[in-house]
Order: sequence, then structure tokens, then C-alpha cells
Amino acid sequence: MQILADRHLAKPEDPLTLLGARVHEAEGRGRIAFALFQAARTAGPIFWIALAHDQDRLLPEGLAERLHLVEARDETDLLWATEEALRSPAVALVIAEPARPLSLTVGRRLQLAAEAGRTTGLMLIHQGSGSQAAETRWNCEPIPGPEDSTRHRWTLIKNKKGTIGPYDVNWYGSAAAFHLVPPTGKRCQSEDPPR
Repeated sequence: MQILADRHLAKPEDPLTLLGARVHEAEGRGRIAFALFQAARTAGPIFWIALAHDQDRLLPEGLAERLHLVEARDETDLLWATEEALRSPAVALVIAEPARPLSLTVGRRLQLAAEAGRTTGLMLIHQGSGSQAAETRWNCEPIPGPEDSTRHRWTLIKNKKGTIGPYDVNWYGSAAAFHLVPPTGKRCQSEDPPR
């Protein structure tokens, strides 16, 4: 079981990797795509916790055997189920969709649960309703592109342990593979050395 715990705490290998044993937040119109992207990249069981009256459910191909959907009666049950799932060392990723803003107390409780279970949490929040206790906060928006484009701009707007900034991503929605796309007007190759 020690190998599993160490895997969850590994340092990020790319800028889109969520730090293990921490709770992160995603807001914006593309937050569901960001959550699915993180789920596709995560090995092991995934818990997705939402309010029962929220009828929009996704069951992405390739995740069906690892994805456990939990429907909570109200916000209190949603936060309780999220905390309990985060405390379990057998769970790799917990995604929750709270309807109300997260207080500092709630955010801190979730962080402590994630640390105890060495589990990664991702809260899908409404714009401006996150907790100061979150490790990172991402603003996720689809961006226009050519026909059949799957471009997203995922902007890291809060980061307790590093830099912030935007990442333009082409992600095809079914695998963990993606391409970072340079922002418009940015150079794709290195400059020639000075003469």
C-alpha cells in the first residue's frame, strides 16, 4: 500500500498534473472537461459526487469501470460524502460539485481529509465560490478554434506552491493524451542564439 500512497504524492510531471493529497478547484464553463481530463489521467477508483437533483450525468467511455457516481440529497450530504471519500486511501480521485460557496472551514476540513487518505480532490465550483484552503484553482473555458477543435484554455489562477498562468490545450476527450498549444502570437520554437 505504500507504493500507492507515494504515487499520489508524486511531484507534478507536467503543468496540468494536480498535486496529490490536496484539494483543488475548477471553475468556468469548461470545468467538467477539466475534471474528465484529470479522471482520464488518474489510475484507480474515481468518485464523482453531485446533488441528486442535478440530472446531467456523464459516463465517459473508458472510465465506466473505475467511476463511482454518488448522488447526495443536499449540500451537507455532498460535503460529508466528499470528506469520507477523500479519507479513503483506496480512492485515487474525488470530484465533487457543490452548489454553494465553500467556506474556509469546509475547505480546511476537505484538505485534512485529502491528506489523511493521500487522495486528490477536485471541487467543481461556480465562479468566485471557492475556498482559500484550496491548493490550486483553475478557470476553465473552451476557446474557439478550427472546426472539430477541442481547444481549452485552463488558467491556473491560484497556486499555493508555484506560478500561475494560462495553458491552451488540445484534448480529444477520450484518452489522457493532450497537446499544449502556444498562445496566439507566441513562438513555437526557440530563438536562434545571438551572434
